[in-house]
Amino acid sequence: MPHSNQTTRVEDILSKHLDGRKCWQARRHLLDTKDLTNAEIDCAMALASEFKKFRSQHLPPMDVLSGKTIANVFYENSTRTRSSFELAAKSLGATVLNFDVGSSSVSKGETILDTARTLASMDIDCIVQRHSSSGSCHQLAQQLGDQLHFVNAGDGWNGHPTQGLLDAFTMLEVLGSLKGAKVSIVGDITHSRVARSNIWLLQKLGAEVHVAGPTTLIPAGLDKLGVKVHYELEPAIKNADFIMALRLQLERQKQGLLASIGEYKKLYRIDHKCLSLAKPNVKVMHPGPLNRGIEITSDLADDPNLSLIETQVKNGVAIRMAVFYLLLNGN
Repeated sequence: MPHSNQTTRVEDILSKHLDGRKCWQARRHLLDTKDLTNAEIDCAMALASEFKKFRSQHLPPMDVLSGKTIANVFYENSTRTRSSFELAAKSLGATVLNFDVGSSSVSKGETILDTARTLASMDIDCIVQRHSSSGSCHQLAQQLGDQLHFVNAGDGWNGHPTQGLLDAFTMLEVLGSLKGAKVSIVGDITHSRVARSNIWLLQKLGAEVHVAGPTTLIPAGLDKLGVKVHYELEPAIKNADFIMALRLQLERQKQGLLASIGEYKKLYRIDHKCLSLAKPNVKVMHPGPLNRGIEITSDLADDPNLSLIETQVKNGVAIRMAVFYLLLNGN
């Protein structure tokens, strides 16, 4: 399909989501899902659906972001997320700089703000940042937001907005609507930026969100956000439409937050047997990376009839294409 035809199709889709596009045009950054409007969410989902079709046809990259440069600045290791952002940017014709933190001046004590300023001075258009400090991307946006765009690729325990968007997109492909759907998130809720982004987003879409995990791994006051909290697995996944297992951060065991890995597996691991409590058409998800056999069995993670894990990875590229298009080409 010629690029001009593809661009026309994209613009036709956006013409049906004028309110959402106007909101994106007024937005310079994607920092979390908490402040996204339903119009913005619907707009991004519709666009991601089109971009997924585009990628399935193995066409040459579009040129809508030709002349734009996007820098991936990852202070934490990543395979899926960084690769996904790179593919998304290149699929739209952007130039991608994968910033090597290990060999940069960061190792000499340079701050993340000075690093971002340096990149801004090189006329970078957008920084995609992952950092272990909660709120780090928000701080950069406050300081340099008038010079370039920022996309939060994960900041500490705070948020991971594109993961939340791709998870919701994956669920919507299955059900069409999440109003009244039961979504159960199981594992280390306290330290999960994925859980927070999903909770904020899924509730906006009308889902009923349940969480389950050890008392030491669920933050106090979570129920005040409208989330239903469980400390046992069974009530959390009963009649669930989707069950999302979170990566168990094994270092938490060393901090005394878990009695043992064996006990965690016994009480919270998702397997085929426990799915009998959920709805017959239940689907399982995991944001990755997996600790196989701990938070989810390998048999279930690889079950093509029940697992959406590979679909989540595929959908990540489409969602990130939509985000780049709306932020960098929205005007």
